[in-house]
Amino acid sequence: MTREAQLKSAQQAMQAGQFDAGLAEARAILSEAEGDGETLYLAAVASRYLRDFSGAQDYLAQLHAAMPEYGRAWQEEGHLALARGNNAAALDAFTRATRFNPALEASFREQARLLGEAGRVPEAQAAAAQQQRLSRLPRELVAVTNHLAEGRVIRAEEICRHYLRQHPRDVEGMRLLARIGIELGILEDAEFLLESAVAFAPDDIQLRLDYVDALRRRQNFEKARSEAEALYARDPENPLFQSRLAIESMQTGDYDRGLKLFDAVLAKLPNDPANLTSKGHALKTTGAQADAIASYRTAIASKPDHGDAWYALANLKTYKFEDAELAAMQEQAARADLAFMDRVHIAFALGKAHEDRGDYEASFASYDEGNALKRAQTRYSAESMGEELAKQREFATAELFKKHAGQGHDAPDPIFILGLPRAGSTLLEQILASHSQIDGTLELPNILALAHRLRGRKAGQSRYPEVLHDLTGEQLEKFGQEFTENTRIHRQGAPYFIDKMPNNFRHIGLIHLILPNAKIIDARRAPMDCCFSGFKQLFAEGQEFTYGLHEVGRYYADYVDLMEHWDDVLPGKVLRVQHEDVLDDLEGQTRRMLDFLSVPFEEACLAFHKTERAVRTASSEQVRQPINRKGQGAWQPFEPWLDPLKDALGDLA
Repeated sequence: MTREAQLKSAQQAMQAGQFDAGLAEARAILSEAEGDGETLYLAAVASRYLRDFSGAQDYLAQLHAAMPEYGRAWQEEGHLALARGNNAAALDAFTRATRFNPALEASFREQARLLGEAGRVPEAQAAAAQQQRLSRLPRELVAVTNHLAEGRVIRAEEICRHYLRQHPRDVEGMRLLARIGIELGILEDAEFLLESAVAFAPDDIQLRLDYVDALRRRQNFEKARSEAEALYARDPENPLFQSRLAIESMQTGDYDRGLKLFDAVLAKLPNDPANLTSKGHALKTTGAQADAIASYRTAIASKPDHGDAWYALANLKTYKFEDAELAAMQEQAARADLAFMDRVHIAFALGKAHEDRGDYEASFASYDEGNALKRAQTRYSAESMGEELAKQREFATAELFKKHAGQGHDAPDPIFILGLPRAGSTLLEQILASHSQIDGTLELPNILALAHRLRGRKAGQSRYPEVLHDLTGEQLEKFGQEFTENTRIHRQGAPYFIDKMPNNFRHIGLIHLILPNAKIIDARRAPMDCCFSGFKQLFAEGQEFTYGLHEVGRYYADYVDLMEHWDDVLPGKVLRVQHEDVLDDLEGQTRRMLDFLSVPFEEACLAFHKTERAVRTASSEQVRQPINRKGQGAWQPFEPWLDPLKDALGDLA
């Protein structure tokens, strides 16, 4: 009998109240596949009904270790705690259950009851409202919510689209489809869905919160802030609205307002780890490192398993963990019930802590664990990416650029710094943004978004970059004008500005077609240093190629091949700046870049570490120090474990 047939038989026995038979079937499956999540869940439920509470607890412990964010497992933990008479543990479990899966009506119902019995009336009312909301939702949308929570995104999308074909103005269906779009990286569609849903239901707070989130992900920061201001105006004392407006204020550069709002939230919720961590991020961005560290540490003291704060300390790059902090992280990492992203964050932080102590074997093991977790979560394929980059070489030809010569938008102001992350691009940006005629901005998403728009669908295949051959001069000029207008919000008024999105190297052909006068700088770093630095870095989003030694090495090799292609078909278009050359001759390389950009030399560029500006990348603290060689050769102590990287790099290694 197959595993699926055995599982179905166990489920049927349970539904018929035959818990002994169901448990026997579950045990038979587990004898062949001991970590099977669905089967462990059934075994735990059957054991509870048979009043074998210790057996149920054992199955749940295994299930939490295998699937720490499986909401139904925590709901069952709550039922087991109730059966044992432990209401406090039950409430904690039901709360976790709904955090991981907001479709669990029974968990909200039990929370409402237990909170009410404890006299926590406002919280009980909130839980009851969520339970009632779920009870009124169409069963299809409850199923969508459940599939989303349990990682079945494609199935969730199928059900949601089918439902919306029958109910095209259902705002909850639109909201869920937008969430699915965000999961799949289709941000433009998600923003449109939420904008439409808000028009239909302007008083739906959750819709508005999701809309703000989508706008921020699209880096439409002014609009996101405007929407957050509207929520704040409804209830200026609401901590959720204050926190959201604080985040959006930061994104638009209003750090004073943002920090004041965080302080207002923390006056009401002094130990809230999420807001303490967000405040720390804001302080770090503005250069207030000591205050940022204090905020992160307070978050950890409040919630010792708050991985985001642990990793934030590591991600300062200049922070050294104390022995007690290392022990505390190891204690949290040993917990079977640690949430997925907390485990990922702490693994990367432990990598940094061990590396600083010279324990390279333990350090590599921690980095490797964090990367393995992220790699399993993503859908990244080195082969698919290689094919995508090869298409640029196939279709972005010298003939294409000759055909469109003299077209596009003639704006001279954009400067693109691109390449791979951790290649020194933030240093180059800081040097150039110290010049009076150049604004530093962000890693802008505009070119990537345009490439996504151009992909379209043709028999299930992407039409980009082949579609570049079909674009008219009018379209190219329009796209270039849109880029300069839509990025104006990030500028401070200088004649030139920098877009530092590293992934733009994939789209140099598109950039040249729409902005023929734009300047492009390729920030390049020695392969082993660059790739291993990427492997050690946990990125907020994107850059999935860094979560494996083979993957990052293959990506670097493909990047070098594509840059050689751009040099061939667009000679002189790209200035290559080697990181090691900047370390050897800061002034010479700075003058070389400024000559390429046709702006005069300024001494301030050499004193880049004194320039006061917000820096939001992982290198923010490093570029506030004079130039140094701390990152050079950092891979060498890890060499015994780096064969997959060397193999992928080939001769480049």
